[in-house]
Amino acid sequence: MEQKKETSNQGIRIEAKSFYLAVAIIFSLMMLSGIFTKILPAGSYDRITSEGRTLVINGSYREIARPDYPIWRWFTAPFEVLAGPDSLTPIVLIVFFMIVGGSISILDNAGVMKALVSFLVSRFSRRKYTLIIVMIFFFMAAGSFIGMFEEMVPLVIFIVPIAISLGWDSLTGLGMSLLPMSFGFAAAVSNPFTIAVAQKIAGLPLFSGAPLRLVFFAVIFLVVCFFVIRHAKKIEKNPESSICYREDEALRMKLRAGENRQTSDPGADITKGQRNALAWFGSCIALAMVFAVVSSRVTSLADLAFPVLGIMFLIGGTGGGVFSGLSASQNVKAFGRGVLNFLPGVLLVLMAYSVKHIISEGMIMDTILDRAAQIISRSSSIISVFWVYLTTLVLEFFIGSASAKAFLLMPLLSPLADLVGITRQTTVLAFGFGDGFSNVIFPTNALLLIALSFTVINYAKWIRWTWKLQLIVLFVTLIFLVIAVKINYGPF
Repeated sequence: MEQKKETSNQGIRIEAKSFYLAVAIIFSLMMLSGIFTKILPAGSYDRITSEGRTLVINGSYREIARPDYPIWRWFTAPFEVLAGPDSLTPIVLIVFFMIVGGSISILDNAGVMKALVSFLVSRFSRRKYTLIIVMIFFFMAAGSFIGMFEEMVPLVIFIVPIAISLGWDSLTGLGMSLLPMSFGFAAAVSNPFTIAVAQKIAGLPLFSGAPLRLVFFAVIFLVVCFFVIRHAKKIEKNPESSICYREDEALRMKLRAGENRQTSDPGADITKGQRNALAWFGSCIALAMVFAVVSSRVTSLADLAFPVLGIMFLIGGTGGGVFSGLSASQNVKAFGRGVLNFLPGVLLVLMAYSVKHIISEGMIMDTILDRAAQIISRSSSIISVFWVYLTTLVLEFFIGSASAKAFLLMPLLSPLADLVGITRQTTVLAFGFGDGFSNVIFPTNALLLIALSFTVINYAKWIRWTWKLQLIVLFVTLIFLVIAVKINYGPF
């Protein structure tokens, strides 16, 4: 059988403009963090180890001598991250996205990605808004109930072309995927990385208080659906009104050729090999998602989630290439191209993690936390819960991990909640809000920058598109926090 020739498809490719803007923003934040280490006094809390986790001891803060942390190390911080105490997290993230990039490149080279988009567009061309609602619910539920975020980011690559093929733009695709990913994480009902960890440290029954969180999830779901569908209808009426219309044109032209070949039979333009490849890849990813769900509930398997998901992407991608008729050498070359295309993303990850590294090396992380605790302890109940929300937002700027923030914050916030007259359950709610919504705001979130760089949308355009929604959601969260204070949201 004649082997399929390599195409010019690129798979995952980080857009140059998005990359340069992201580098400029993160570099500025690195320098700002370095300046803070020269302005704020160094300080430290005592810590204890409990069940393998390090917890802060409330009331143990003290100022210490400023460490010798020279300015030139601000510039080497991205490389120091690889040898730091938290080096495993960025390394795993980098390897994971390299594997995903290589695997997607194989599928794209074999025409499988294009076939998938063509098939889904044919299926949902008359139920477009149903597709938006289903996608938003899927991504929100994954974050809210299971705590999936990093694992879902690669799916952006599939959703954006579908949105463009249906007559929308890249922002609509991100509104169907990246936006609900983060908002689902914030509207957590049983997220094991925010709700479960925070409640355990606060001494609350596991997943207690779920009814109010379910109501909040429903409200945010409706808000996001309204926002995305309203934007999609606007683009349908006037495609050129999109702020990314020109940037989308290249992908729009590429996809249009496939649309012109469609017939009344959805998927008639898909070869048998591509059908088999889609079935194989879909099965591999489905198994990976099942494992991710199980690992989110089984602590001993939690550290295996990323490696297993990466392996399944690799098996699914290479197997899909074989089913589509690619030779071994074509598979290897396509995989290599995908890995090389992601190399700029490596720098984004390391720079994003270096912001926390600079703050930690300057020994001012605990100082920031102590200042926040002092303000909270002197405030009224409603103002206190707002300060808890704000404190979590500020720390999210430096610490992306939800569980890491919980182990840092909750040992301090729990007794403070008792002191100022708010329930610990309300404190957990405020913590969850602050951790989740900032995932689509702060440029120090490497996953946000990576997801955007997979598309033509840079960080500036993302904020320009979402700022009104962010304000609406901020208003809604404040209302729910006030309600929680007024009803003594508990059990305690």
